[in-house]
Amino acid sequence: MSEKILYVDASDQILGRLASIVAKKLLEGYRVVVVNAEKAVLSGEKNRIIEGYKLLLKVKTHYNPVKSGIRRPRSPVNIFRRAVRGMLPIDKPKGREAFKRLKVFVGVPESLKGFEFIKFPEASVSKLASKYVYVEEVSKAIGWKVRKNE
Repeated sequence: MSEKILYVDASDQILGRLASIVAKKLLEGYRVVVVNAEKAVLSGEKNRIIEGYKLLLKVKTHYNPVKSGIRRPRSPVNIFRRAVRGMLPIDKPKGREAFKRLKVFVGVPESLKGFEFIKFPEASVSKLASKYVYVEEVSKAIGWKVRKNE
């Protein structure tokens, strides 16, 4: 039996819409590989989006507010994974199993160079009438240190 695998290109795709489509496919039993996660977009004005993410980083715990806080994703890979995770029933076994079938990459790795990648027209950035910002810009603004093999 051949495994159902989807190769998705996230370039110029709206993050939330793409994440919801990917979550549905994962629950259907597909194994999903997403490339170019840094080129996905968030709708809204650039400064507002970045300030919103920075505000999340300032949240601390009562347990030891100086030493620890809530862990927030900074890299495009983790921001995308977190968006998909929020749309899965992660507290149930089927949601956890689905989340394990997700692979996300910055750029296109050498091992995936020859594959045909799909884009979803319903998640295209052309659907937006307002401003948008790339996930890469947000990640760099909140402290992502760019590494080649992430």
